[in-house]
Amino acid sequence: MPESPPAGPTAPRTPPAPAAEPGLAAREAAVGLDRSTLRLALVVGGLVLAVLLGFGLGRLNPPPSTGAAAVPAGAGHTHPPGTGAHAHGGATVDQGAALDAGGLSVSAAGYTLTPSTVQFQVGRAAELRFQIRDERRRAVTRFAVVHDKPLHLIVVRRDLTGYQHLHPTMAADGTWSVPLTLAEPGVWRAYADFTAVADDGRQAAVTLGVDLTAPGGYAPRPLPAAATTSTVDGFTVDYPGTPKPGESVPLRFRVRAGAAAAPLERYLGAYGHLVALREGDLGYLHVHPDSGRDGDAVAFQLTVPGPGRYRMFLDFQVAGAVHTAAFTLTVP
Repeated sequence: MPESPPAGPTAPRTPPAPAAEPGLAAREAAVGLDRSTLRLALVVGGLVLAVLLGFGLGRLNPPPSTGAAAVPAGAGHTHPPGTGAHAHGGATVDQGAALDAGGLSVSAAGYTLTPSTVQFQVGRAAELRFQIRDERRRAVTRFAVVHDKPLHLIVVRRDLTGYQHLHPTMAADGTWSVPLTLAEPGVWRAYADFTAVADDGRQAAVTLGVDLTAPGGYAPRPLPAAATTSTVDGFTVDYPGTPKPGESVPLRFRVRAGAAAAPLERYLGAYGHLVALREGDLGYLHVHPDSGRDGDAVAFQLTVPGPGRYRMFLDFQVAGAVHTAAFTLTVP
């Protein structure tokens, strides 16, 4: 008989893999597909929810627009160049209503007015030079053109006489200059009314003010009595209406040459410009007219910030010459 093989350790045996259940692979593939589809659906749903939430928050807190009624933080507001009726002052609201007068400080809304000199000899023309600087003390060189000019300069003595509406020119380094004559001694107020364009393109309408001096004996004149009619250079100008604090009130100025309506011409892109200054602190309101004509009148929407006396100056042009009618306004 053949010999049996020697006994020894027996190698472990790997049990055979169980047979695959029919259809299991297909079900696992389907589960994986369902999970991928679920993840994709969750991602898409999250994006849709984020968009809807963003839209809702935007409706609650709308970003500054380029329309005339937008009100950013600070004293200014944004608007495209040459818009219709609105007021430049401190904080502003829709349709030209000013909550407070502007021009009370050399700094506002992140901008500062820096003149090279503030003293002038009486009756002698000299150059007023200044810069508008931003929060980083950089000279601003980008300004929106509003009513045909990038900057309007108003100068008036503190008794509200000697009104001047000037338009300086700017050098490449942001220095503005304009010839200026202070006809009488005293303290004068200069207002720079402009719309600055920031690095990111946002526009801010700002009015800054600074005192200028003309040494000499100062004899202030009393403010004329309140009246709704004024005569200047042969023209008669009147308006109906009484402004009320905090309310936008229309004022319709009519300019007549004798009994006929004066043939008004566009001056700086409009048929008239109205500036109102508050007696006492010389708070500034610069109100632009409604677009076009209102029959034979030029209409403005004016909101005064509070009771008191104001001096209004209306610029208008006839036959190429600019005239200024002045009014004293008493707001109870």
